[in-house]
Amino acid sequence: MKKKVVSVLLALLLVGCGVSGNDNGNVSVDDKADSGAVTNVSAGADASEAGDSADNNAGSTDDTSESLTGDTNADASTLDSDKEAQEMATEIVIPELDIAQKEIPDNDGLKFVQDMKLGYNIGNTFDAFVDNGVKDDLTIETAWGNDKVTREYVKAIHDNGFNTVRIPISWHNHVDEDLKINEAWLDRVQEVVDYAIEEDMYVIINIHHDNHLEANGFYPDEDHKEQSLKYVESIWTQVADRFKDYDDKLVFEALNEPRLVGHTNEWWIDPNNEDCKEAIAIINELNQKFVDVVRASGGNNGDRYLMCPGYCASPDGVLNDGFVIPTDSADNKIILSIHAYTPYSFALESPGIDNFDASSYDSRKDIDYFMDKIYSKYISQGIPVLIGECGAVDKHGNLQDRVDWAAYYTAKARSCGLTVTIWDNGAFTGNGELFGFINREDGTLAYPEVMEAMLKYCE
Repeated sequence: MKKKVVSVLLALLLVGCGVSGNDNGNVSVDDKADSGAVTNVSAGADASEAGDSADNNAGSTDDTSESLTGDTNADASTLDSDKEAQEMATEIVIPELDIAQKEIPDNDGLKFVQDMKLGYNIGNTFDAFVDNGVKDDLTIETAWGNDKVTREYVKAIHDNGFNTVRIPISWHNHVDEDLKINEAWLDRVQEVVDYAIEEDMYVIINIHHDNHLEANGFYPDEDHKEQSLKYVESIWTQVADRFKDYDDKLVFEALNEPRLVGHTNEWWIDPNNEDCKEAIAIINELNQKFVDVVRASGGNNGDRYLMCPGYCASPDGVLNDGFVIPTDSADNKIILSIHAYTPYSFALESPGIDNFDASSYDSRKDIDYFMDKIYSKYISQGIPVLIGECGAVDKHGNLQDRVDWAAYYTAKARSCGLTVTIWDNGAFTGNGELFGFINREDGTLAYPEVMEAMLKYCE
């Protein structure tokens, strides 16, 4: 098992159980990356205890029953020893990481994002839009299989260690023909925002699944440009007015993953493709419209922190030369929004791969690449960036790998001045994207080891 160095005895006991180690009891790190090393962890004491336990359990038998029971007791002893060793093999270990801290400029925007620390998405809830069979638009909240959000659930999010909550919200199925939002839906959104504010959390609200053509919301091509600008202006005029008196712990995010839905380049931006160039330019306009509308809406919105994404909210969406940060009347109050389920083959792809080792350059390299790029272009220049979505799906119980991923991803992000916000869609079983993290029924963590790993490195 990664991070565990085993004695010869334990290695013999665990033949076929997937335990690995090396001869000198050290975990080495490829020095090609500048992201630091994994501290060596020794399991020699654990291995010795396993050996002692096997010896003690063997015991002795009386002479009359030796031929009958001796082998049985020995077999039982072996089984007990094997069981204990296997339990040791499944012990989850949080890797010790030593990642060089990059120099973070001293400004309010970067400090604000750092203070958000660790974030959580209430996914597949207010963003639901496939709503056949629901009674009215308020019941859409549960249309994708998740429970209604309660004050107790939001408190559990905070109590479990999250300092920020992102509430993805779809609006197109809650508006009339004039794009006026159903008052009851807006009231319900505000109610849940208030739950989080009562917990003294940072809160992010947005326009989420309103990008597909059937929504008649926004779509970043020239044919739908005027409609898209009108939609963004209408929704944010109403939302900004409703929340204008909230303090700066409430953050507005313009759009979720704006992209050419259904296009060959829906999820892969090609800056040389004419359709992508057009989309990039229109997303710039939509972001600018969002900023202008919010700033003109009065109250605290003149100085509120606002989040803006590039194409599909990918790192490349803001790293390409066509992306433009909106002009803003407030100083250093634009946060760039990126999503990164990285490395894709491990974090999201199905089947992809199910292994991640924080001591392996091959595991870490994609994370290092995009975070270093974001740091160089933005953070080092004083421009705040937040990872609004990330995560690693459960692949057949690969918990240790996901703990390694969570530890490294969080630690690397913090070293670059980034804050991590994980995605929770409430899915724990089945064949879909298993991003379930907090049990909504009782607020308990499904994977406390993953949480422990993130908390260890989010400061």
